[in-house]
Formats: sequence, C-alpha cells, structure tokens
Amino acid sequence: MILKDKIYILDGATGTMIQRHGLDESDYRKGAFEGCAAELFGNNECLNLTRPDVIKEIHREYIKAGADIIETNTFSANRISQSEYGCEEYAARMAYEGARLAREAADEYMSDNSEGNVPGRKILVAGSVGPTSKSLSLSPDVADPGYRPYSFDQMRDAYREQIQALLDGGVDLILIETCFDALNVKAALSAIQECKTIRMNEGSGISNEVIPVIISVSVGDRSGRTLTGQTLKAFYTAVSHYPILAFGLNCSLGAAEMAPLVEEISQWCGCAVSCYPNAGLPNEMGGYDQSPEEMAEAVKAMAVKGLLNIAGGCCGTTPDHIRAISAALEGISPRPLPSTKTALSMDKHPVSEELSTKTALSVDRMVRLTVSGLEAVTLDVEHSNFTNVGERTNVAGSRKFARLISEGKYDEALQIAARQIEDGASIIDINMDDAMLDSTREMERFVRYISNDPSVAKAALMIDSSHWETIEAGLKNAQGKCIVNSISLKEGPEKFIEKAKAIKSLGAAVVIMAFDEEGQATTFQRKIDICSRAYRLLTEEAGLSPENIIFDANILAIGTGIEEHARYAIDFIEAVRWIKTNLPGALTSGGVSNLSFSFRGNNAVREAMHSAFLYHAIKAGLDMAIVNPSMLQVYDDIEPELLRCVEDVIFNTDPQATERLIDKAARMLEEKDTSAKDTVETRQSASVERSLDERLRTALVKGKSETLAEDLHQALETYGKAVNIIEGPLMEGMETVGRMFGEGKMFLPQVVKSAKVMRDAVEILQPYMTGEDAGKADKPKIVLATVKGDVHDIGKNITGIVLTCNGFQVHDLGVMVDRETILQAAEEDNADIIAVSGLITPSLYQMEELCREMAARNMTKPLFIGGATTSAVHTAVKLAPLYSHVFYGPDASAAAVLAKKYIMDPEGFENDEHKRQEEVRNLYYKGEETSRNENMEEKTLKGFAYETYPEGCPSDISAQQIPAEEILPYFDWKMFYAIWGVRYGSSSMEAMELVQLRRDAEDEISLGNFRIMLSAKFFPAYRENDDIVISDGDAKRRIPMMRQEKGELRSLCDYIIDKESGRTSPMGCFAVSVHAADAHEEGCCCPACSNKYEDLIGKAVRMTLAEAASSWLDRKILQEMQDNASGKAPKVIKPAAGYSSCPDHTLKRDILTLLGESPESHTAVHSHHDHGEHCTCGCHQTAGGLKIKLTESCAMTPEASICGTIFIHPEAKYPEIRVISREQYDSYVQRRGMDEETARRFLGHLMK
Repeated sequence: MILKDKIYILDGATGTMIQRHGLDESDYRKGAFEGCAAELFGNNECLNLTRPDVIKEIHREYIKAGADIIETNTFSANRISQSEYGCEEYAARMAYEGARLAREAADEYMSDNSEGNVPGRKILVAGSVGPTSKSLSLSPDVADPGYRPYSFDQMRDAYREQIQALLDGGVDLILIETCFDALNVKAALSAIQECKTIRMNEGSGISNEVIPVIISVSVGDRSGRTLTGQTLKAFYTAVSHYPILAFGLNCSLGAAEMAPLVEEISQWCGCAVSCYPNAGLPNEMGGYDQSPEEMAEAVKAMAVKGLLNIAGGCCGTTPDHIRAISAALEGISPRPLPSTKTALSMDKHPVSEELSTKTALSVDRMVRLTVSGLEAVTLDVEHSNFTNVGERTNVAGSRKFARLISEGKYDEALQIAARQIEDGASIIDINMDDAMLDSTREMERFVRYISNDPSVAKAALMIDSSHWETIEAGLKNAQGKCIVNSISLKEGPEKFIEKAKAIKSLGAAVVIMAFDEEGQATTFQRKIDICSRAYRLLTEEAGLSPENIIFDANILAIGTGIEEHARYAIDFIEAVRWIKTNLPGALTSGGVSNLSFSFRGNNAVREAMHSAFLYHAIKAGLDMAIVNPSMLQVYDDIEPELLRCVEDVIFNTDPQATERLIDKAARMLEEKDTSAKDTVETRQSASVERSLDERLRTALVKGKSETLAEDLHQALETYGKAVNIIEGPLMEGMETVGRMFGEGKMFLPQVVKSAKVMRDAVEILQPYMTGEDAGKADKPKIVLATVKGDVHDIGKNITGIVLTCNGFQVHDLGVMVDRETILQAAEEDNADIIAVSGLITPSLYQMEELCREMAARNMTKPLFIGGATTSAVHTAVKLAPLYSHVFYGPDASAAAVLAKKYIMDPEGFENDEHKRQEEVRNLYYKGEETSRNENMEEKTLKGFAYETYPEGCPSDISAQQIPAEEILPYFDWKMFYAIWGVRYGSSSMEAMELVQLRRDAEDEISLGNFRIMLSAKFFPAYRENDDIVISDGDAKRRIPMMRQEKGELRSLCDYIIDKESGRTSPMGCFAVSVHAADAHEEGCCCPACSNKYEDLIGKAVRMTLAEAASSWLDRKILQEMQDNASGKAPKVIKPAAGYSSCPDHTLKRDILTLLGESPESHTAVHSHHDHGEHCTCGCHQTAGGLKIKLTESCAMTPEASICGTIFIHPEAKYPEIRVISREQYDSYVQRRGMDEETARRFLGHLMK
C-alpha cells in the first residue's frame, strides 16, 4: 500500500536545475509574455509556456535518478505570486501546463519498457503549491497590526484557481510546501475542499474521497518554529483537520540540522512523515556545497531510525543527490504508519486504484483534543491539569475590555488577554457581541492583533459569538486550531449540521450548548437527551471526530431560593458524568460564574462556590471551563463551615441549605467589618510594650542582636500575628535606618547589615504565618535595570544587594536595557515591582518613554525611579502625569523601605505617595509662576576685560597611561565614601565599619588592578555670541554653549575671549578612563564584574581614581599657565559634558573626536548572567587609546570615565544651568544641528 511498502523518493530542486541550463531573459519573454513590463528572469513558472522542453527534461532526469514522486514547476503559479510580475492572468495556464508536462514525463516513463526502466514502477505527480510571499497571520505594516494585504477568502480563491488547474493537468496529489504560516495552509486546504466539490458537481468522475495532500513546513531556525513563531506541533494541529497523506519539513536546513526536528515530528505525527532538506547549509556566497554522498548519509541516518516515509531534496540538490539518496535508502523499512482516516482517490491515472485504497480509523489509544495558538494545548483531564479558559476578553463580561474595543485601543485590550494567560489560561475566550459594535469587524481586527503579539498568540482561541459571520471572521484570521463557542440545535438539525460542517472545514473544534428547538435544557434528562442527539448528528452526518465535540450542559444559578433551581448544580455534574460515560471521546465545558450569580457582591462566598463546584465537576469528568482564575480558592483552604454550606447547596441536601448559606454569607460580611476594628485595637494594646519595640528597632539600626529570636517570640505573644510584627516595629526600624542613611548618619555597609537583620527576622517569623500572611511576606519579586543607553550600575547594584538582603527576589537585567526587555522580564517573572536607574540626563527621556509604554499597556505595577539625575521633583512633575504608579527612591535604603511599604499595603502606599507628589507639584508650579512674574534683569554681557584672558595654550597630552604613583596623592577618600553613601561631614567617620571599608579599598589599590588612561588637547579659540569657535589645524569648529537665565546669566563661553578682540584665548578638552586590569569593561554585567562586595570596592576605587586623575590634570595645567601668567593667577575649570554647566551629553562625541578618539557605538544590552564567574564574550577587547565607548545615550564605558572641556580664566567658575526657555532651546538646537528627536531625548529635561 502507498507509503507503507517503502520509503518513497521525492525529486530535487527544480530551480537549481533550471540554473544549469544557462537561460536568460529571452527564454522567459516569449509568446504571451513578450509585452510584460516587468523583468521575468527568475519567474520560473513562465518556462512551462516558453521552454517546456527544459522543464520536461528536468522531470525526466529526476525520474531516471530514482524519484518516485516528481513535483510540478508550479510553486508560484497563483495570482498573488504572479501579480509581482504583472502575470496574474496567466497563473492558471502556468499551473495547468506545469502539471501536464510532469504528467507526460511520468506517463512516458511508465509506458516505456526500454532498457534501464523498471517494469511496473509507479511515478506519482505532486502539484507544487507554494506559500506566496504574503502572510495571513502577520501584518507587513508595523504601525498597523490589523492590516493584511490579502484576506483569507482572497488567498483561498487564488489557491483554488491554481489547484483546480493542477488537478485538470493530471496531478496525483497536492504538495503544499515551504509553508511558514498555518493560516495560509488552511486557506489552501479550504480551496482543495472546494475543488473537490466543484469536480463532483461537474461529474468529472471524482468520488466522495479526499484529494491526497502533503504539507511541508519550512522552519525559521533550528528551534523548530516557523516565521510566525508557531511550533511544529501547533502547526500540525492547526491543519490536521484535513486527512493529510504526509507532514514534514523542507528547505531552511540541511539533513543533519533537520534530523532532530524530524524525530520530534515522528513522535506525534498521525500520518506519514516527509523530509526533503537542502544540500547542507549555504556557503558564504549563498551556494550549497554538500556532496550527494554526504547528504545521502545524513538522510540515511534518519531512515535507519525509522523516522521517514518520504525523502528527497530541496535547494542545491540535483539528480545526483536524488540518485545517492535513493541508493542509500534502498531496503530500509519506512516509518510505521498509524492507522488514519486518509483515503486517497484519483481514478484518472493507472496509479489511482492503489492510491484510492481506504483504511478505517483505528486508533490504539483514545484521541485527545489538541488545539493551538503558537503552541499546542492538549485537553486531557485524566492525565494532565484541568483546562482554564480565560473569560476577560469578552465585551459582555468585562466593561473595561468593552470600552477599550469601542475606543479602538487594541494594544491595551491585548494586555487584558496577556494577563489572563499569566493567570493560567491556556485558551482565551473572545466575544465581541455588543449592540454598539460591529462584532464581525471587531473580531477580525482583534484576532489579527493577537497574531502580532507572541505573548497572547501562544494561547489557543475560543471564538465566541451568537453571530455566524463573526465566528467565521475569527476562524479565518486565526493561524492555530480554535474552539467555536457555540452552536446548538435551536434552529433545527439542518442549520446545525451545516454550521458544524463549515466549522470542521476551517479546522476548529466546537462547543455545543444543551439547547434545542424547545429551549434551554435545565434538567438532567433534557441535558442528556439534547447532547446525545447532537452527538449522533455530528458524528454520523456532519463527519466530526468525537474529540472535536465539547458539550456545555448549562451551568445555572443556584441558591436563588426558587425550588426549581435547587438541582441545577447537581444535574450539571451528573450530566457531565453521563456524557463522559455514554458519548465516547466528547469533552465537556461550562461557564462557572453563572453558578454564584445570586451572591454578587460577596466575593468570598462566590469564590468558595466556584472552587467547590469545580472540585466535584472535575472529578465527574469536566474537561474545561470558562472562569476567572482570580475568583477561585484552593479547595482545602475553604473555611470548613463555609464549605459545608456551599456543598449542601450544590448537592441540594435539604430544603434549608440555601437559607444556611445566606446566613453564613451575612455573618461573613459582619465579621469582615469587625476584624478591621479588632486590628486597630490590637495595635493600640501593643503600643504599651515600648521596651520590646525599642529592642527590635535597635536591632535593625545597629545591624545585630543576640536576642532577636527571643524578642520575636515574645512579640508573637503581644502582637498575635507574625505579619503584625513585620508591619509594626520591624518596618518602623527600617524606616529609621532609611532616615539616618539619608541624613548621612549611616552609610551603606551599615545599611546592608540592617537589611540582613530584617531578613533574619522574617525567616524566624515565617513558620508562624498563615497562608495569607505568608503571601505578604514571602519573597516579592523586583525587576531591576539601568535604562537603555546608560552603563552606570554601581548604585543599581548596591540597591540590588540591599533589596536582596531585605527579603526581595531581585532579577537584575544589567545596564543599557530597553523598555521592551524590562516589561517582558516583569511579565515573565510576574514581578511585583519594576525599578530602574539612570545617571545621565538622557536616561530621564528613557524613563519617560517607559512610563508612556506602561500606561499604554494599562499596567498598574509600581515603577521605582532612582539614580543621580532623578529627583522627587522630576518624578512628580514629569513622570507621574505619564504613569500614575511611578515613585522616587533617593537611595538604596529608601528604595528598600518604599518597596516594603508597597508590598505590605499597596493602596495605602500609593495614596501617601500621591499626596507627596501633589505637594511637590504645587510647590514647583507656584515657583514657576513667581519666576514668570519677575522681570529678568537686563544685562549686556561683554565677558571680561580682554587683558584678563590668557594667551597661548598649555601643552597637549596624547592618550597615555599615567603611573598610579602620580595619581594616588590626589585620591579623595571623601569622594570614595560618598560613592558608598557616606555623606560629607558625617559624624560617624571613625566607625569601625568605615575603617574596614577603607582597608578594603587600600588592599584593592595595592593590587594595582587598574590602568589610568588620560588625554588632553588645547586649541586657540574665540567667542562669537554664545558659540565658541576653535582652530583645529586649518579647520574651524563651532561649539554652541548655553547660558543661565537667572542669577549671573553666565555661560562657559564667557571664559573665551570675544572675536572682536582680534585674538584668541585657550580652550581645551580632556578625557580620563580607568580600566580594570583583568580586562572586563565596565559595560559588562556578568557576575565577575558586578555582584560581589569586592567587585563593588574595585569599581568605587576606579571611579575615585578617575576623579583623582582629573585633579592631577588641573595641577599640571595650572603649573604651566602660572609660569606664563603676567596678571591675576588663572583658574582652571573642567565642566563635564552632560552636567549642569554644559548640559548636553552629545558634546562627548565632539570632545572624543577632537582628542583623536573614535568612540565605538555600544548600544546592546550588556548582560552576562549566564556566563558564570567569568564571561567569555571578549567584551574587553576594544582598540584605541583611551578605550572609551559611548552608548546611544552618550553614556561612557568604562563607568570610571570623565569627559569634558577645559576653561582657563581668573574668574572661571561653574555656571549652573538646569532650566532654559523655549527660545534658548530652539536656538541651541538649531546651532547644534540637532533633529527634533535627538533634541527631545538629550535636552528635553531642560525645558521650563
């Protein structure tokens, strides 16, 4: 029997063979194609009409090489593909002629008894159908996820014309190949079914049998996913409604690379398996070098494992490859075929009789329903978990979702779907039925949006509507296998069967409501009567497989007090049990929220009812249900009395059951009110234990306590609950630590010790927490990152350490992390808090963009902001209006306190913070109003007297390593301590911890594990308005500057002599970088670079050394200039680019260029957490003098780098410019030559 007697050999690449014939444009442009405007070379389907001799000869060569199946030259013979050449009117002719040529070649061989031909050998002709270059699942327009260049119906029509021509031309089977989108394939399968109907109606001799089809997928890479992101099993699931002859892979990979994927397919595929790979992987020129012998061995390796039924070749293969494969597979048994529904028929040709042999469905094990999105979902309650269907993407069930759809906010609506999946739904129910909506249009558009969002598209879809056109719209836009919810017998059996057949043809399973011409089934007998009748009609007349039938026996409200409703729950459960016993293979489902409708407003009772009902329904055989997972409890955790009351109502134990549940519900509401009062009284009584509270607070402040465990056990007696201790004295102690840290009375090592005591305290109390209380104190998750474009991470790392010690689970994403990566990690981790840091001012722009994105996604997770450029004012004025859940943490300790407060009481925390933000905003806008009402003092700035400007330039210093012994005298210990959070003038400078910190730093310095690089260059310059013009050799370079708009109205350019003077004065630029000698650059975030205490010591030392090198340069310049000074001694200032005197980070590019450096762009997220102790990426191997890189936000790596300008003048000082007017902003942007986007990104924070 076909595909059972041997491994069938498919031919090789047609395109490769056409290339061997050396054809040119003239071979394509003949006859009907002479007038085509487009170039036709490469449109190989034209050759079916212009050079049939070439195509037929290629077929002959492959047959002689041993091919049992030859493909027609019709891969792109459809209107959609041919429209790219302007040849769409010839598509059907191309397909027909391509089939006719292959048929002739096959028939000629089979009728030729010449020497060398094998008598009785059968040659099958496969009609090649390619995917087109269009996708029905993905939008080609990034800005419009709902756009598709072709609809399902248009693609189906194009395929129908092609396939009809192929069948007319004499093919034995259809080969849908190089598939990357399952929805395209579903359109092709729909076209094939229509072709069968057409041929039967035309009386062309075709019987009521399927047209044989092979489907061959092309994966995107070795992971086994297609271009749309779908797994192979999900793809197979989406198209397996058609009785496929074979399913497999072609193109993309060589045989060796394809083998693991073929083995995977072989494990679950219910039909024959095909494989025709490329001749290895392409070389650097795009060609294929694998020899026939090498490829044959790789294919043979799969065959001997019993994986193959069909084998051949794709790109780069020739008759020599096919000959070698045929010889290698000779005598090897094919993969055993599972019994299948597939019945092959084509009685037009000699092979048809064999192909049309039927085999009955005989499955050794019960077939389970599998549905799919990007991933496959098997519904099997006996062997795996009960399947939860998310219910919130239903306009009738979610007012928020309905509003978003009506406003066209599909991206935000997708986030509701994503949250359903996060909560455990593997299928999401989509319903657009609303009187104010065009449900068909909205279903089509939303399903299309889903296909473009992998986080949602991975789930299977339940297309839910009472409108048939809306159901069709959903099915025709979903690439996976869906479930239709629902159809019923209420319109009679004819309509019922018609809809069921249409659903089957589109590859979906279906929910059947227990509803008929007489109405809804409410009793056990009516439920089973309707379901058994529907089962018989579906299996015997509509042709549905039992596993694709899902019965909803109607979950109705109980506890209503109406006697007729008393058995609704038990009748449903018993109906489920009956269906699973008497309707083999069928599944069951239901909408659970209906059950508790009578107890709206009492969620505790509703959750208990849902959980208890599901517990018993699942035991009876319920496979799936539409339910909000947040409205469920663990069955064993339901309070015993409540459980008894609920189950009495569910099972209708006695007439008083409903009254008992109503009474219990009322008492629960009363207890809820009194418990709040009891909590207040408990805290008041606990306040008398001041000495105990004081001991606990002191333990945290001091960072040690020998009596911690004893005190906590005593506190349990006083406070009653462990969580009250955490929320009370422990949190008060941590707040004291945060306050002292902010006042400079504590520094980071002490804070770390305090956090460790807090962690120890929570661990001691953990056994005494209830499930609810443990949820409050059990390690909450924080996603932590430095924003895109910023490489500064020491503060972030310290914050991570404090948070970890404080009982948080921290996922540190590293530096330069874009907002999508941050939000994706937060979603995957189900993080409680997102925290981001930034040191440079462009980071403020990134934070604004992050806020906008979180608001657009309708998120509510708190976003904590920190870093040198951030502030309470910026957060309240700039960020909070963009996203209402953003909060400022000034330092590591404060961030930990804020995080703890949020976890303990999210609502109270946000209310308090919002009040503070409102106060800050009011003060800010009041100050702005006062400023606007004041008249700016009129000053005409002329700089200073010409004679005060020095002449001549100091000596340049080319990029070089400066010996450490020259720099160390300028090492500022106060700056080093400040990096660790110690404030200048701190009263605890002699603390033992501080002494140890200095010793650790001195040890690091003594190791000499650093290289100090420095460069400086000076130029003759003059001022023209607010620009500085320098002479760099023969070239002139203009550097714009900003000016203060308050106070002295000073600008850095004032320290350069005016152009009108007729001479120049010196201006310089410089850069310093300190690298770790063990070769890792600061942009790296692998554990060896970031996370350990000693690594943080090293970073702090290098950052302080960079400042020391800058001070060394000051001294060197002053010495040289004082030797030449004739008047008042000059001063040297070196404002860093991007900071208050020169608040434009983009000037770093100019400075490094002037110094002769070529800073490489460093834009990727640089995080190596998976590399273990030492990363191996070679991140340190950077050529150049200073080895400074700039990110796209102009942050520098290594982090211990300084880059700025140099001004020399007796009156020189640093003007502070933090706010500028729109007028100055526009002027500076124009003079700097910035585009609007760059200006907003780097200078937007300066705008008033």
